[in-house]
Amino acid sequence: MNTAPRTALTIAGSDSGGGAGIQADLRTFFANGVHGMVALTAVTVQNSLGVQGFSEIPVDVVTGQIKAVATDMGVDAAKTGMLATAEIINAVAKTLDEVHIGRNTSTPFVVDPVAASMTGHALLREEALEAIRTELFPRATLITPNLDEVRLLTGVHVTGPATQREAAEALLEFGSAWVLVKGGHLDAAQDCVDLLSDGTSWIELRGPRFDTRNTHGGGDTMASAITSSLAKGAEVPVAVAEGKRFIERCVAESYPLGAGVGPVSPFWRLSP
Repeated sequence: MNTAPRTALTIAGSDSGGGAGIQADLRTFFANGVHGMVALTAVTVQNSLGVQGFSEIPVDVVTGQIKAVATDMGVDAAKTGMLATAEIINAVAKTLDEVHIGRNTSTPFVVDPVAASMTGHALLREEALEAIRTELFPRATLITPNLDEVRLLTGVHVTGPATQREAAEALLEFGSAWVLVKGGHLDAAQDCVDLLSDGTSWIELRGPRFDTRNTHGGGDTMASAITSSLAKGAEVPVAVAEGKRFIERCVAESYPLGAGVGPVSPFWRLSP
């Protein structure tokens, strides 16, 4: 009998264009050798030009999906993406406690706080942002905001290393075990420098910056790659380093699709 692979659960929205959301999560899980499972929170209407609309999934259906897979198939690590509303966020947080997922359990939990569009515009109302701060972050093993999300969540505008550390300190006050402040949106930087911290350790992860506009789904893909490594038993610093190496290759191999921003690509992992 074959041995089952490790499992990872994504609690997120669907991207009809296939570049981000659960589609990016599932293909990243697959490329990293873990079995992906889904709790769908919303269905978006989007393509390479952006999001034209979305419809959230009823709360009881969202929580029912989490309970169904967790109580039968088991979850080795979980992540969130788009959660759409404060009601969904609060219900997900309560359900994670019920199925023993989160920083105070043996199951790592990554929060990718999808709160800003590619252009930096807020995607969530303030009550949903507050629910992320108070309900999800304290349960998180790791949070992975981009710089626009950092600004929305903390008010800190990151412009360089000093403010990147200030942002990490502000985010850690919300209660997550670790925080990764990603530097991909720092236009002036030659390298892409991400800062990982648990309040004691301060780890800079430096990597190349690629000349491409095709970065759709990059945040989802990196968070999913980290979640995959956590599911396989890696400690947070190791998982984040592996996730960063994975997303670097995905950005390097990104491709144009449609008239707007194309997706990052995990297809390199399948190349001979």
